[in-house]
Amino acid sequence: MAKHQFQTEVNQLLHLMIHSLYSHKEIFLRELVSNASDALDKLNMLVLTDENYKNIDFVPRIDIALDKEANTITVSDTGVGMNDEDLVANLGTIAKSGTKAFLDSLSGDQQKDSQLIGQFGVGFYSSFMVADKVEVTTRKAGEEKAYKWVSTGDGEYDIEEAERDTQGTTIVLHLKEDEKEFLETYTIENIIKKYSNHIPFAIFMDKEHYVPAEKDDEGNETKPAGTEIKNEQINKASALWTISKSEIKDEEYKDFYKSISHDSGEPLAWMHNKAEGAIEYTTLFYIPSRAPMDLYRVDYQPGIKLYINRVFITDDEKELMPTYLRFLRGVIDSADLPLNVSREILQSNPVMSKIKNASVKKVLSELSKMRKKDAGKYADFYKEFGNVLKEGLYSDHGNREKILELLEFNTLNSEETTSIEEFVTKVDETKKEIYYITGKMSLQMLKNSPQLERFKAKGLDVLILNEEIDTIVFPMVTEYKEYKFVNVADAKFEESEEEKKADEEIAKEFDGLIKEIQDALGEKVSKVEVTKDLTDSPVCLKVDKDDPNYQMAQMMAQMGGGMGMDIPPVKPILQINPKHELLAKLKDSGDQNLINDAALVLLDQAKLFDGMELDDTPEFITRLNRIMVKAL
Repeated sequence: MAKHQFQTEVNQLLHLMIHSLYSHKEIFLRELVSNASDALDKLNMLVLTDENYKNIDFVPRIDIALDKEANTITVSDTGVGMNDEDLVANLGTIAKSGTKAFLDSLSGDQQKDSQLIGQFGVGFYSSFMVADKVEVTTRKAGEEKAYKWVSTGDGEYDIEEAERDTQGTTIVLHLKEDEKEFLETYTIENIIKKYSNHIPFAIFMDKEHYVPAEKDDEGNETKPAGTEIKNEQINKASALWTISKSEIKDEEYKDFYKSISHDSGEPLAWMHNKAEGAIEYTTLFYIPSRAPMDLYRVDYQPGIKLYINRVFITDDEKELMPTYLRFLRGVIDSADLPLNVSREILQSNPVMSKIKNASVKKVLSELSKMRKKDAGKYADFYKEFGNVLKEGLYSDHGNREKILELLEFNTLNSEETTSIEEFVTKVDETKKEIYYITGKMSLQMLKNSPQLERFKAKGLDVLILNEEIDTIVFPMVTEYKEYKFVNVADAKFEESEEEKKADEEIAKEFDGLIKEIQDALGEKVSKVEVTKDLTDSPVCLKVDKDDPNYQMAQMMAQMGGGMGMDIPPVKPILQINPKHELLAKLKDSGDQNLINDAALVLLDQAKLFDGMELDDTPEFITRLNRIMVKAL
């Protein structure tokens, strides 16, 4: 017998399981049955595709046994099994790098926390919510040796050689004294029907039945009434997605969702589609009610399982659906892919590509219907997944227009969100330009940006895009139908010759002040210039799009990050408003010290308007105080 120490994260998790009071303790059975089903899926594929497993006597089944005297519940399968190395890897450590994020995210909200357990792939450890000792006896398919793993959740576990007639895994839970409800047949049967009814393998359990007395022809009792034990299947074991939609109840859809998503909550919506013709396949996709905790992690767990003729192939392939739809949970089942398809072939297979493209269009279409027919439900969806959906604007050019039509936009002239279809009805039909502004700041702060002053003065509406993802995505969005997207900084408005001449004369008057401000700011800006776009504010910042650093930053954003490169900061252009009283007085002041202080204060003011942090806040305050002293 060899003693092992649990990984630190596992110890934290076990402490949580043992000492927390969950409202959904029954999920331990859902997780163990799900793990057993996965083990059967894996062996099923190996038997069908790998010559090394052809001779294995594979009879897929899951068995649950209750022993009231021993106070144990046993879950057994005939799946792929584990060896001693697998036991250490799977039950002694948590490989998923998001584990710490998972542990940090636990809130003390019993319902929320119990939903997260399965989502983060740590379901086995939920056994310790109901058991004070867990034993796992397992034998890996194709190997002779069996092993037994034992732990009481106290920071250690033992592994020793054991005996098992066939491949597979048997888990024995020694229940805590106050968890005897899980020794009742009807309790277990109800849990299986709730979470695991459509696991594609049969689940068996011994059930007690009443047997009436037996009598002969004359009515004499030859055998008294009594009870007998029968080993019965307690789930439907039907692949739900293969059943006709008309024959499936909503509750069955919801229960199947729980079994494949490890989510105790109900799905927000689902879409079940069977395609027939040149390519035959079935898809069943669910939209969760809540975003998975790893939604914004690079190592997120994909939610789509791929089957070929009901044979499980993979649930770890991120290429099955685009990343901007990674919140989906569900199944793709095709009859037109080879069983021994590799990951590389899967990524380039034309059949899989057609299924993926058609599935994406179907999902976007269903979301469009939801948006138009059930605004409340769509609002719930958008709150959870709207920003993820936006990622498709730069990764899925073919569906960009459909994605744009699914987005909710804040605008300058309204307190309510609007669609792009509604917004363009108010656009100037002669110019056909959709104006927008982006910035990583609050909605109200962005609405008050100096860059929007000329639009307010002209009564023009503007899309206000204040999410971080907007600053990456929308510079790459150039058009919607016949309308062009134009950043407010790049908008051009026609002027009369008289207006142009007047602006030029005013600008000349400020040549001296511009040079003085430029000298005061030095390398902090690329240049200082007069602008006619401001009406109320004295200054604003503008990005020089010809700056090589700006172009490099945009290229890195399109590639999804800087890839470790150190990109020099983009120096802004400081634009001044010659019609503002402050600039006019500064021009005529003749006080070089005042101009130097004012130049730096105005630059910091423009940065604050853009939601940027100041380089030196104490120095900003000192300069501001000096200016106020002179003004008093």
